Formats: sequence, structure tokens, C-alpha cells
Amino acid sequence: MNEQIVLFLCTGNFYRSRYAEALFNHHAALAGLNWKARSKGFRPHLATEDLSHWAAERLEEHHIPFSLTRAKPGKLCPLDLAESSLVIALYEPEHAPMVKEQFPQWIDRIRYWHVPDIDITTPAIALAKIEYEIDDLIRQLAAGHALGRHEDCVVEF
Repeated sequence: MNEQIVLFLCTGNFYRSRYAEALFNHHAALAGLNWKARSKGFRPHLATEDLSHWAAERLEEHHIPFSLTRAKPGKLCPLDLAESSLVIALYEPEHAPMVKEQFPQWIDRIRYWHVPDIDITTPAIALAKIEYEIDDLIRQLAAGHALGRHEDCVVEF
């Protein structure tokens, strides 16, 4: 079976989505899943670092190598969406308008988590929320399915 891709999206692709990517790749490997995470951003030119120091510190705390995430922020393109089995944007109020503006044909295919950026919540809370969501996602994928865009839509793999 071919490797499945989960794509994590956020605005700058240097903080939340990159942490989710590395964390997912670490836990998917431990669980023996045939899944790999990638991450991209809608506006990576806004990134002030290659990898947020908050994400880097948390990865170090959990002994997760930086090599499990991309080296630098990357811009989302249509091919990224087309190659992914599951697409997750980190915060619907922030990212749904960007999807609608840049990739309207994908609006119903994207699942949203509720992990706000630092202007709304602290990094400690946001990163803990990502950890919770990744744990839940790993359990769903290990069971052979994951919730789709809508809570009542289950995507089977």
C-alpha cells in the first residue's frame, strides 16, 4: 500500500503546522502507520524564523528530531492539496478565508482544528492542543479511519 499523506496548513508555516508535522511523523512511525505528514503555509513570507523557537523548544523537550519537519517554511500550492489524503488547517477562523480566497475548490475537503495563533492563545496552550489532536488522529488512523471535514463524515483508508 502506498504511503498516505496528511498535510498540515497554517499561515506562516513556521510554528503550529511545523510542530504538528514533526509530532505526527514521530508518532506515526512509533505506531507503525503508513502515513507521513507534510506542512505548508498560506503566507510563509511572514515567517520570522525557519522554525519557531516555541516549536523547536517543545520538540527538544519531547526528544523529537527537527528532521521530521521541513527545513524552511513552504508555500501551499494546488499539487500539495492534490497529493494529500487528509488536509488539516490549524484554525478555521484564520484559515478558512484563506482557503476560500486561494483554493475555493478545496473548501469542503479541509478539516479544521481549533488551535489559534499567539495573538489569541499562549504557545503552551496551542502546542498542548496540537499534541492532543495528533494523539487523537493517530488513534483514528490506526483504526483505519479519520473524521473528515464534518464531524459526521468518516473517511476510510
